[in-house]
Amino acid sequence: MNTANKLTLVRVALVPVFMALLMIDNTVCKWAALGVFILASVTDALDGYIARSRNQITTFGKFVDPLADKILTTAAFLVFLGMGVYRPVSGTIALMVILTREFMVAGVRLAAVGEGTVIAASMWGKLKTVMQMIAIIITIILIAMFPERVVIRLVVELLLWVTVGFTVISGVEYLAKNWHLMKLK
Repeated sequence: MNTANKLTLVRVALVPVFMALLMIDNTVCKWAALGVFILASVTDALDGYIARSRNQITTFGKFVDPLADKILTTAAFLVFLGMGVYRPVSGTIALMVILTREFMVAGVRLAAVGEGTVIAASMWGKLKTVMQMIAIIITIILIAMFPERVVIRLVVELLLWVTVGFTVISGVEYLAKNWHLMKLK
């Protein structure tokens, strides 16, 4: 297993640590969760750079790297929803849109594998992931600085829906580019 793939697996391994720290009702733990999330996010950029610069791009990496991103960001959104950071209805709808896109993309990727093709992440998919990570980082900072969530709710909800916008655009683009893989037989 090459270095890039090891970094991807480290990102996945950091998810339970991040979630546990974020769920503890303590400001220090919130800041620690932020540090773990940023570290995990940096591994995303680093593993891609290493894979490209060292010519270590693998089928495993193309498949697992985006999956690791989805696990990390979905974990954060789920914890936020469970903590009451988002309003229950809008947070649930937004999270459902995000998860629908992620499952749809995973399904198309599986169809592609069945056709002998591995689909790498598109620019819109990468922008979506970056936007999600930025929104999560800002949300954690706001939670740590302003534990009385009423103050931050409007900003956090706005960040969530901007993220949903990027998610929908990237999902539509992904479907349009890969529609040929979903032919009905």
